[in-house]
Amino acid sequence: MQYRRLGQGNIRVPVLGFGAMRLPMLAGSKDTKRRMGVDLAGAIRMMHRAFDLGINYFDTAWGYHQGWSEVIVRKALKDLPRDRVMIADKLPIWLVRKPADFNRFLRTQLRRLGTDYLDFYLLHGLSARTWAIAKEQGALDFLETARREGRIRHIAFSFHDRLPLFREIVGAHDWAFAQVQYNIVDTREQAGRAGVRYAAKRGLGIVVMEPLRGGDLVGPHPPSIRRLWEKLRPGRPVAEWLLRWAWDQPEVSMVLSGMSSMEQLEQNIAAARRSRPGNLTPDQRRTIDRVAAAYRRLRRIGCTGCNYCQPCPQGVRIPLAFQFHNEFGMFPESRDLRLQYRALGPALKLDACNECGQCVEKCPQQLAIPQLLKEVAASLAPLAG
Repeated sequence: MQYRRLGQGNIRVPVLGFGAMRLPMLAGSKDTKRRMGVDLAGAIRMMHRAFDLGINYFDTAWGYHQGWSEVIVRKALKDLPRDRVMIADKLPIWLVRKPADFNRFLRTQLRRLGTDYLDFYLLHGLSARTWAIAKEQGALDFLETARREGRIRHIAFSFHDRLPLFREIVGAHDWAFAQVQYNIVDTREQAGRAGVRYAAKRGLGIVVMEPLRGGDLVGPHPPSIRRLWEKLRPGRPVAEWLLRWAWDQPEVSMVLSGMSSMEQLEQNIAAARRSRPGNLTPDQRRTIDRVAAAYRRLRRIGCTGCNYCQPCPQGVRIPLAFQFHNEFGMFPESRDLRLQYRALGPALKLDACNECGQCVEKCPQQLAIPQLLKEVAASLAPLAG
């Protein structure tokens, strides 16, 4: 296993971290609040194998596997030396209603994990809404108090929003690292490449999540993209090239992978052994860049997500609707996208547009938004069921 320094601190982390969000499942089972559908024995074997091969960083969160992930991590790590593993957990800031909730969540998470302290505690999934909650309820003061008490050792955050907010958050605290969604197609979205470089220059470690975009980037591939991948070395899985793309960048401290099988674990560890910055050749980088460009060409609407069209007088969430439309263009078979759309689809209010035209006047791209919304509604309607 290769290891890298976490930002400008003295902590060294494996280049591959074990994400406990997509653990192996029992056939025909699913997680509920009352019953766990995870293949517990299989998950424990995977985590023990990961530790034996040099992965000593395990990432979980309050809601993963309907709350079972933290319990599973406890069961897997209880037989391992605590001082040789790093546990990262996350504060579900969107559930906080009052300052006392901070302590309630942390106390419960420590109990679930069977530990007296967390090596890393993250503000989870920061966005404009949740960052406002964090500031209003005093999250940073609580985290500093918990650190002084020894219940957490390092403070970090994960992020899902736009670059200007990312820069604000980076400057708001002395964070150990920023955890960002970053892969070959998400270099201009959310924090993106600019955010990765910005945070790294300011001494933060960079932990990459969704390097395979929930598995969407490993297939099935459109013919144009499949032909490009075939130009790389035959026999190597696409997942390896996606991981090596992230590790090729010196700003990246660690890549998290939510592995669901022993085969995925072994393949990813084999790739990690070739993980040094600069591990790709110029030809390999150019081929991967062409793959990313091919995906971008599958996007159906040239929306940049600037939000100038918001707020819509009728409450239509135009940028999010266009985002779903574009992502289904790239990944029409994506299970994760379908689940997200079924949860958020009603909030888009696509049927509320009255074609007032105010959005068109504000759009820097001069998109014909009312007409495009009709196309979006027609294309997404079959996915709602």
